[in-house]
Amino acid sequence: MPGPHDRRMQGAPARPAAPSPLPTAPERATVPVAGVATMVGSGLSNQVGAAVGSLAFPVIGPVGVVTVRQYVAAAVLLAVGRPRLRSFTWRQWWPVLLLAVVFGTMNLSLYTAVDRIGLGLAVTLEFLGPLGIALATTRRRVDACCALFATAGVVTLMRPRPSADYLGMGLGLLAALCWASYILLNRTVGSRLPGAQGSAAAAMVSALMFLPVGIAAAVRHPPTAGAAGCAVAAGVLSSAVPYLADLFTLRRVPAPVFGLFMSVNPVLAALVGWVVLGQGLGWPEWTGVAAVVGANAIGILTARATA
Repeated sequence: MPGPHDRRMQGAPARPAAPSPLPTAPERATVPVAGVATMVGSGLSNQVGAAVGSLAFPVIGPVGVVTVRQYVAAAVLLAVGRPRLRSFTWRQWWPVLLLAVVFGTMNLSLYTAVDRIGLGLAVTLEFLGPLGIALATTRRRVDACCALFATAGVVTLMRPRPSADYLGMGLGLLAALCWASYILLNRTVGSRLPGAQGSAAAAMVSALMFLPVGIAAAVRHPPTAGAAGCAVAAGVLSSAVPYLADLFTLRRVPAPVFGLFMSVNPVLAALVGWVVLGQGLGWPEWTGVAAVVGANAIGILTARATA
């Protein structure tokens, strides 16, 4: 879940790009209670959606869950963005097509990583994508220290041990790379297409790309009513709810505060994974998560102080 997007999204499975905040929001001295409540609800919804979706893995696998989620995301964005596809030029289409490929790859790699290494670790590794973009676009010394801090956290998470699932970790890093690409492509798409038309078109194309995959997955692993319900719930909770919540939040909460709150998504993912899925983390894993979250938080707080 979706700058990052262009915002620091999201923690969990990635979400569509949310609109930029209105000019008046950053000037407010306090953060409205409603804005805080919406951010908490959005983050929890995103992570709970990923956890619920993973309950369907034994029946339809990560591919089936991601396919359904792509359909839900496309339906939501098409309803909101209403893209005028016939008016798109090739200069507008090519970043949209790339965004569609990245969007699908990001969700598939993340959900497969969740299946192998758990929700908390997968989301933490994915979070390196927007964090890397943020640190790469600045030359402050404190950001270099933050980068080293985050790297130390990743090394802690990926430390060699007999039970380490390096394929799952690699998929988490692939999701991070896709998320970084998603942010950059969203900036290009946003500069060439008005509103959410670009994101809506990319979600539609991505859903069409997953159509044959979804049919093959359904034939090979026929979904049960429960599995289908979990997959649909994942799409609603991790795509529709966070996107609509962010529309509300970014008009009431300063962008730096929003970005700072996004830092806690790996923590929310670890807690939801523990409560819903029974995926407990040891102290080394919690240390790694804290290092990544702390690096992001320090970077944002010091940027605000400088500004």
